[in-house]
Amino acid sequence: MNEETFLPVIVGLLVAIIGLQIYYFLVRRTARKQVAEAEARAAKIAEDAKRERDDRLREAELQAKEKLLQARSEFEKVSRKRRDELETFERRLAQKEDNLDKRSEEQTRREQEVGRLERALATTEKDLQKREEEVTRLLQEEQRKLEQLAGLTGQQAKEELIRVMENEARNDAAHLVKRIEDEAREQATRHAQRIIANAIQRNASDFVSETTVSVVLLPNDEMKGRIIGREGRNIRALEMATGIDLIVDDTPEAVILSGFDPFRREIARVALERLISDGRIHPARIEEVVEKTKTEFENRVRQEGEAALLELNIPDLHPELIKLLGRLRFRTSYGQNVLKHSKEVAYLAATMAAELKVDVHIAKRAGLLHDIGKAVDREMEGSHLELGIDLLRKYGENEKVVHAMACHHGDYDPETVEAVLVTASDALSAARPGARREILESYIKRLEKLEEMANGFKGVQKSFAIQAGREVRVIVDSKKIADEDAIWLSKNIAKKVESELTYPGEIKVTVIRETRSIEYAR
Repeated sequence: MNEETFLPVIVGLLVAIIGLQIYYFLVRRTARKQVAEAEARAAKIAEDAKRERDDRLREAELQAKEKLLQARSEFEKVSRKRRDELETFERRLAQKEDNLDKRSEEQTRREQEVGRLERALATTEKDLQKREEEVTRLLQEEQRKLEQLAGLTGQQAKEELIRVMENEARNDAAHLVKRIEDEAREQATRHAQRIIANAIQRNASDFVSETTVSVVLLPNDEMKGRIIGREGRNIRALEMATGIDLIVDDTPEAVILSGFDPFRREIARVALERLISDGRIHPARIEEVVEKTKTEFENRVRQEGEAALLELNIPDLHPELIKLLGRLRFRTSYGQNVLKHSKEVAYLAATMAAELKVDVHIAKRAGLLHDIGKAVDREMEGSHLELGIDLLRKYGENEKVVHAMACHHGDYDPETVEAVLVTASDALSAARPGARREILESYIKRLEKLEEMANGFKGVQKSFAIQAGREVRVIVDSKKIADEDAIWLSKNIAKKVESELTYPGEIKVTVIRETRSIEYAR
């Protein structure tokens, strides 16, 4: 190879070597750049991950705090509720402890009273024993004296002494029996007053006297003309279908329904309200709505009876009696709702029966059903008492319940304690002020008659009827009426009121005799 050909080869090799070095340098720099970029991206990803982790940690921390606050709030609510329940329980427990203390004191007092009576009896026995010994001694002396002075035999003297001692023993026994009877009567009176007062207090309820009219509000006065109808045909159809009088007067936007039967009056009220709401008012529609309302009212009557049984916890009553009981919801006596009156009688009788340890179930059941005859007394012949007895026996009620119900007006003599309790409960419920309502004129006339009857007796200065006619106070002249005469005057006034005046419940007659001594210091 000559020099001319070798030189280009060497130059080519040098160029190749230099090119390779340049390529290696460029590749290495590119790789370093990619590594740097990769490291930057990795750092950024790590920083984003760290930031996201911090955000999530803060969010989780906030959620945890919210849940903690919510849990703490729930815990406080539950704790407050439990604390209130615990306080209520503690109050009830304290009340029960007070009741137990009162019963314990009452028991202690009774035991002391029994102990006193036992000691008195022991003392009486000792006195009798001493008297017996004294009688024996006197008998022997009397026997000797009689034998010596009168020539009597020992048997005759013995019989004479026995007769004398029997008379003395009878007198002593009569005084002792009278004292014991007076104490027993006083204790029984206090016990009965406590039982009745407790029953009234535990079963106190409000009374609302029901009237004989109902008011239906109208959307406007133009509706009155539609209710009356052409030539009054609509109002006549409604009155004939319901048996209730409709009074359309100058009262703005109102129609008055008048009738003594609350059941028919309520049907008329509901039917009229439906007709007003529907807008179609004509005789055919009126008859249709009234019949539909009557059908629905049968279900309402049954529901009223079932509600009363559920309220009093009385099971196993005949379905027909339940319906009749529900009808009492629409029956009044002197303005007092009969169903409410019957429920209160049941409450009172049951409370007093529990106090006296007698059959609470019989007393409560008889109290609820005592006026059941009033549900049909306007449809059937006979008094509500006899109708009620027939209904209870017809539907298989217990004879004890029938007897207790039959005695509540005094037509039958009570043979059980439950019968007496039902009678007393009926009188309590009917006689309390506000329970019953009378017509104003008859009420005023009764009060005037009551005062007039009291003023008619000799020695009476003036009299006042108070407590809604439940009591009359009579003030007498102390110069003409003595203390003993005042007692007989109250009895005579009470007898005259019983024989000449008609009134619900009872009337208390109080005679007041006052002596005043006046002097002046000068």
